[in-house]
Amino acid sequence: MKNNFSQNQRIAILIDVQNLYHSAKHLYHGRVNYGELIKYLRQGRQLIRTIAYVVKSDTSLGESQFFEALLKEGIELRMKDLQVYPDGTKKADWDIGMAVDAMRLSKSVDVIILVTGDGDFLPLVDYLKWGEGKIVEIAAFSKTASAKLQEAADKFINLEDIPRIIIKK
Repeated sequence: MKNNFSQNQRIAILIDVQNLYHSAKHLYHGRVNYGELIKYLRQGRQLIRTIAYVVKSDTSLGESQFFEALLKEGIELRMKDLQVYPDGTKKADWDIGMAVDAMRLSKSVDVIILVTGDGDFLPLVDYLKWGEGKIVEIAAFSKTASAKLQEAADKFINLEDIPRIIIKK
């Protein structure tokens, strides 16, 4: 693991909200404190953009309050409706959108921080590192994060180590 940290780095933080939500819920019976998350990941570096990828499943007050809370933290939202198929299966996937944004943003930042443990992002990490020469940090709960994704990152940030990251229900 390389330590290429510099206060002058321009960073972008891309958050896979579904991945974090399920990990925090199942591991800790809580939810993520996004304000603490951003502050910890930033570490005084120049934050260019923070984007959260969310799925709109209903029009409940709780869901809209959650989206408002993210916006108040200065997090830009990419929103997609939950797809429900005739057989009852549901799909909510932002992987391609998140990957495209990471590739676009790589032109204007030094570091891409992917907040996800999803191993599907391994080709993206390789592309950003070797194709674009970017530093890639992965932030996720180590217990649910892909081991290969953790290894591929220039830096792995275990969310379990961040103080006040989990808000108990």
